Amino acid sequence: MVSAGRIRVILRRVPILILAIAVLAVSTAAVFHTPAIAQEEQRRGWSLRDLLFLRRSERVGRTEWMEPPRQIQRAGPRKLKARKPRAAPRRPAEPATPIVEKAPDARTVLVVGDFMASGLGEGLDTAFAENTNVRIVVRSNGSSGFVRDDFYNWPEQIKSLIETEKPAAVIVMLGSNDRQQMRVNGEREQPRSEAWTKEYGRRTEAFGKAIAAAKVPYLWVGMPAFKAPKMTSDMLAFNDIYRSTAESHGGEFVDIWDGFVDEDGAFVTSGPDINGQPVRLRTDDGIYVSKAGKRKLAFYAEKPLMKILGMTAPTGTPAAYAPAGAPVGAPAPAPMAVDRTVPMLLNDPALDGGSELLGAASPAKADGPGEKLVVEGKAPAASPGRADDFSWPPRGQPAAAAATETTTAITP
Repeated sequence: MVSAGRIRVILRRVPILILAIAVLAVSTAAVFHTPAIAQEEQRRGWSLRDLLFLRRSERVGRTEWMEPPRQIQRAGPRKLKARKPRAAPRRPAEPATPIVEKAPDARTVLVVGDFMASGLGEGLDTAFAENTNVRIVVRSNGSSGFVRDDFYNWPEQIKSLIETEKPAAVIVMLGSNDRQQMRVNGEREQPRSEAWTKEYGRRTEAFGKAIAAAKVPYLWVGMPAFKAPKMTSDMLAFNDIYRSTAESHGGEFVDIWDGFVDEDGAFVTSGPDINGQPVRLRTDDGIYVSKAGKRKLAFYAEKPLMKILGMTAPTGTPAAYAPAGAPVGAPAPAPMAVDRTVPMLLNDPALDGGSELLGAASPAKADGPGEKLVVEGKAPAASPGRADDFSWPPRGQPAAAAATETTTAITP
């Protein structure tokens, strides 16, 4: 016979056995599970096994949710369109120089020389662009000079140029290419040697005589400074020769040196233009001139050229803005009468009333109270009633009145 205690132990273990049997049954069903049975169970609803183990369809669905779909192609890197570079800001265009038709009887100005003369001609063409009575004609040879007369013989060429153009004036700017050896009597001489300088002066003289023989007034524009110090010193020596030649054969030398150097006489790339504004005058190589530099070259030649042509410009107006219809060679207007004040010197002795220098004879002695007090020590008589009047009795008062006033003052 089973005791009550044994029965209680068995009853306590029954739930554990039931749970073990249920787990074993679920595991066995999962092993032999088929899609048909799964569909059947899905129709029947959920069971205890469904709570402990997920169905196959859910496992597949979750796996598919966790893994990316294989059929979807991943997009490659996005290609960016190349941006077009931004265009640099455009500088404002310079105002175009108005083209003015020259008059049929316009006077011709012939500009001859090397590449510097070509720049001078451009500047003069700009200066006289609005003047219908002046035509600028440039006949330059950029590589020419007085040294290589075998390449271009200026004393011979200038004659034919004057005969062809029939100019009213000639402007010469020549010599920037002449810093080279010269053949003299079959020998090659170095620049600025004694024989070289003598022959160079002879050739410039022949050039000046050729222009003078044509009886045409001319200007000889000197050379400016250059970036190379040796070239600058050579140009100074050449300018002395050009000045002597021009003045000895009826021409006029135009010195432009100060316009292209600083206050110390050194070469400058930038400087003031014809209006006083700072601009770039020369190129980076220190030889050629810029557009503003060409206009400045012409600025130095304008005034003497207008004098030769008999032209005048309004006061304070550049030559480029002279009236286009003004007759060439017209007499200058009468100068306006100006009432000017005579300049006054601050050290003029007449300003303080003096008319004689120090040390001159002293004026006559004045017999005044000031002189007596300072020189003789005699004070002038005091005025009656003044503080320094110590006379007694006081002047202008009776003696009895003075005594009475005094005694009554001390009476007890």
